[in-house]
Amino acid sequence: MNQQVKENSTELPTPAMNGEKNNTPADWTAPSYSKSGQVRIDYRLAEKNHCLIEEKACPELENIKMLRTRLLSRTREKGWRTIMVTSANPGEGKTVTAINLAFAMAREYQQTVALVDGDLRNPAITKYLGINAQRGLVDYFVNSTPLQEIILWPGVEKLTIIPAGKPVVNSTEIIGSPSMKALVAEMKARYHDRYVFFDFPPLLTVADAIAFIPQVDCVLLVVEAGRTPVQDINRALNLIPSEKLLGLVLNKEEREQVSY
Repeated sequence: MNQQVKENSTELPTPAMNGEKNNTPADWTAPSYSKSGQVRIDYRLAEKNHCLIEEKACPELENIKMLRTRLLSRTREKGWRTIMVTSANPGEGKTVTAINLAFAMAREYQQTVALVDGDLRNPAITKYLGINAQRGLVDYFVNSTPLQEIILWPGVEKLTIIPAGKPVVNSTEIIGSPSMKALVAEMKARYHDRYVFFDFPPLLTVADAIAFIPQVDCVLLVVEAGRTPVQDINRALNLIPSEKLLGLVLNKEEREQVSY
């Protein structure tokens, strides 16, 4: 990378806690998901799509655990709980990174996690997980569908998913609306221990992610080693306010490993 990338990059700090330890207090109980729509994950399809849903010993999962631990260290220090996961260009692994982080956070720590598909033009979370979702964010905003009716519980304790719904072309107007701002505030306020991961379109293709940055605490940028041009990384970094840049995830070409 050239000097400009180095100056604009923000590395996640060295872990201040043991990522392998479960810090869940004995008296802590997870929320009830009886009112959420219950869905099943297609574990074979998820694994094929590089989604690390199950606790299986492998280098890829260890990398995600290390990323999770560093993320927790910095976000807790800053008080950040709403995180946008995006990339410079399509196909660089942002959706898989968002899924893997959300599941890793829910599996090992005491906070609840919500995974939101904010890519309203090209939704992929439910597709990658093999989940059958009839409605999503688009229905909430366009058809006034109650929020409770679009929240899905995939059978994983402490984790809920909000799908995008059917693709739309006017996504930027929806993303930038006061209703979206209110929704994000509600999701953050409902549980003080909740992390919300938003999977969003690439920064350099549509305006959605740029319009949504003011609504989140921080942004995690995914780039693919050997593929993402340096000039595109710099362009994407220049669109993210420095105070909101959580860090960069370097996704290997094989999509089997993640470094940061």
